[in-house]
Amino acid sequence: MSPYKEAALLGIDGSGEWATSWLGYGNGNKIKCISESFFPHSLGSFYEAVTQFCGFRTSYDEGKTMGLAPMGNPNTFKEEVKKIVSVDKNGRIHFDLSYFNYQNMSWKRCSPKFFKIFGKPRQHGEEFQQHHLDVAAAFQKVLEDTVLEICDILYDKTKADYLVISGGVSLNSVMNGRIVRESKFKDIYVMPAAGDNGTAIGAAYYLYNNILDMPRNYVHLNPYVGTSYTNEEIENVLKGAKISYEYYDDISEKAASLLEKGKIIGWFQGTMEIGPRALGSRSILANPAFPEMKDKINAEVKFREAYRPFAPSTILEAKNEFFDLEVEAPFMLKVCNVRKEKQHIIPAVTHVDGSARLQTVKEELHPRYYNLIKKLGIKTGVPVVLNTSFNIQGEPIVESPHDAIRCFFSTGLDAIAIGNFLIQKN
Repeated sequence: MSPYKEAALLGIDGSGEWATSWLGYGNGNKIKCISESFFPHSLGSFYEAVTQFCGFRTSYDEGKTMGLAPMGNPNTFKEEVKKIVSVDKNGRIHFDLSYFNYQNMSWKRCSPKFFKIFGKPRQHGEEFQQHHLDVAAAFQKVLEDTVLEICDILYDKTKADYLVISGGVSLNSVMNGRIVRESKFKDIYVMPAAGDNGTAIGAAYYLYNNILDMPRNYVHLNPYVGTSYTNEEIENVLKGAKISYEYYDDISEKAASLLEKGKIIGWFQGTMEIGPRALGSRSILANPAFPEMKDKINAEVKFREAYRPFAPSTILEAKNEFFDLEVEAPFMLKVCNVRKEKQHIIPAVTHVDGSARLQTVKEELHPRYYNLIKKLGIKTGVPVVLNTSFNIQGEPIVESPHDAIRCFFSTGLDAIAIGNFLIQKN
């Protein structure tokens, strides 16, 4: 599904049937395996362990661990964490299993040895201690370093210019950003539904291309492949709910005016995205120039941890003005640095380490979202919006007008732009 005719291939997950990582090479419609690692030697499980250590849910909250890591010092525990994992000359991963608890068939990932070295784990709801932050930082750093080592091996074996990554670990956008900046590959491709939710898609294309030998005829660069609703369908829902609303021919202009004033809006437009990231169809949007916006949305809208960062979306033409990223990032899966001279201009989307998980927006893929960002830029001089998924923590992203209205009235959102209609709280 990547745009590349030829590419190195890397799959990294908790586990498949038994494989946990897979190195390969793709050319045309054929792929071949170079090497595999097998459970329990798993980078995904390695990261699950530190996620559980930090008091989060495994196989669900790994993104929280990634967001927590920049708050710690990776050097405090990095040398200890490096003892856990090694990579052989073929890119296979090996772990010191004495740090883990697999043999007991338990959901508890960490062994007593793990706690002896890294300290007392955090229980859900407890305050973070400094060692929790430092351990998260060290595991994140070692994950990145290990995958970069694998990338070097894979490049040397394939000499391919491009890399395609899949599996749940490929959603670690900080790791992806380092691959873009530091590996020998020119760019990487990560399909938006790169985790378990994309397995059926991958299986179908493997059958069609690799087994049936049918030509590749589809490149997945457009994430908007879900459901959509007409204005008539939306208005019927609004009338049925007896909600006051206004109609605007140019909803992007009205939404940009609200963002300029510091309002937080729900943005329900067009065809829904695929994958876990909101990419401008089912999004909560705000003006990143307001320093208090991150804390306000975390506390009053998303109801989640205060440290959690928010991502920026910008039009592709403005990318280099604000962000240090040479390639496109349409799926919000590559973390880059906010340019130092711009960090004070967009503080609500600049993480504590100066980074941001950027989405670049093209007019031809989502013209209404593109126009909103462009119009905000005309009004403020900053064509960047804070973009987070349209949901409350623990719930799926809203799919239907019913979902959107329920979320709107359950949160501190100021307004919702749904189709050409606007609802505001008075």
